[in-house]
Amino acid sequence: MSTAPARTRIVLVTGLSGAGRSSALKALEDLGYEAVDNVPFSLVPNLVQPAGDDPADEPMGAVAVGIDCRTRAFSADRLERLMSTLRARADLDATLVFLDASDSVLKGRFTETRRRHPMAVDRPVQDGIDREREMLAPVRQFADVLIDTSELTGHDLRRLIRNQFHLGETGGIAITVVSFSFPRGLPRDADTVFDVRFLRNPHYVPELKPLTGLDAGVADYIREDPEFEGFFGRVSDLVVNLMPSYVREGKAYLTIAFGCTGGRHRSVFLAESLSSLLRDRGFGVTTVHRDAGVELSGSSPPSRQDSD
Repeated sequence: MSTAPARTRIVLVTGLSGAGRSSALKALEDLGYEAVDNVPFSLVPNLVQPAGDDPADEPMGAVAVGIDCRTRAFSADRLERLMSTLRARADLDATLVFLDASDSVLKGRFTETRRRHPMAVDRPVQDGIDREREMLAPVRQFADVLIDTSELTGHDLRRLIRNQFHLGETGGIAITVVSFSFPRGLPRDADTVFDVRFLRNPHYVPELKPLTGLDAGVADYIREDPEFEGFFGRVSDLVVNLMPSYVREGKAYLTIAFGCTGGRHRSVFLAESLSSLLRDRGFGVTTVHRDAGVELSGSSPPSRQDSD
């Protein structure tokens, strides 16, 4: 019985300068993708053409392509047409990734690295950010995957890329569970947000205040809240029961966020709890503690992203 040939993966990476495009390309290269940067649009389809008449002669490898406003003849319309062409090919699995970050974070990264913004060589950095954001606004809307790196460490970004674009079996939908602090703003790429500020706060217990949601004392304190068990049971049932619908709808990536006041205790514990439950159910899960301010779940201490 014949089987359909495997589809070649091609990932196009774009976004704001300073948001981590080079880091994302490097992470994809480390996963086994052939990574190229700033290729003219007209040449991109050739990167995933079979070497001969028979595709079986030499299987194509996965390809990652970096694209930004410096790419020759760049325009949002041309990029959208290119993606339509790639998505229409039955032999390809094409994904467009858009990397974003807040203006203040982007300015800080360019200041730290003392690099000129490519869209404002002789102008203030903010002028370049404004111009580039305007040019890329339509691209952000039709991208398949949006990653906001404002609060991510370099390690966090590499882990997200690894979990979402590894070249083994995908196992269905790729899930990211995020903990965060409401005063610092909602995660901009979150699909679903749960507010857990109604749970009692370990911050007001002196011996628990310096700890995090990964510590046993904090975990026990939150579990003992009469509201916790019912809430977590309903949330986990909701998420698990919705997964088949997300998969049928073709959703490849899902970000679930838990927020509390400080982003260190309640949200961290809930994010870890749901991540553990989903992994036990066989889902691929990445856990990110955006505002914990300490090394958690394999994350490195906060550090800047690469400047492009």
